[in-house]
Amino acid sequence: MSGQIKRLNRELKFKGKIIDFYQDTMEIDGDHTAVWDFIKHKGAAAVVPVTDEGKILMVRQYRNALERYTLEIPAGALDAEDEPGIDCAGRELEEETGYRSEDLDWLITLRTTVAFCNEKIEVFVARNLIPSKQHLDEDEFIDLKAYTIEELKEKIFSGEIEDAKTVSALLAYDTKYRNQTSPA
Repeated sequence: MSGQIKRLNRELKFKGKIIDFYQDTMEIDGDHTAVWDFIKHKGAAAVVPVTDEGKILMVRQYRNALERYTLEIPAGALDAEDEPGIDCAGRELEEETGYRSEDLDWLITLRTTVAFCNEKIEVFVARNLIPSKQHLDEDEFIDLKAYTIEELKEKIFSGEIEDAKTVSALLAYDTKYRNQTSPA
């Protein structure tokens, strides 16, 4: 197995609103070079909002990259690279669902596309939801609906839910809280 990999150069090719695209020139085992793509992302957080009845609030929104609507857990980008994920998760919960919570517990950390991107998403579970008000961004249009975990697993395994953070978070939530006697 080869193991000597060294970055010789990183060149910014595009600076975007949420990502920066670079090309890295890499030296491999001291005898050849390769050009690798790298996408820098400041990070994100997501939340599994659980109602007192044990249902999970989900958001339906249009995703330009897929040219269709998707069903997802609430999530959003960090305001700054050093923003704590729990702060971002709480903000996104209120912005997208109109609920807030003082009971956020870490569930899982995800690295979405490790081959070319450093994006990290911290996922939290929100319980004891407190009615508030949605604060959608001007380009966000969200429908909100509550589902049981069984309904959501059916949507995952039928292919209706494909979003990686949502699939991972819901299955992690189900695994962690499945045997609790009361809703998590």
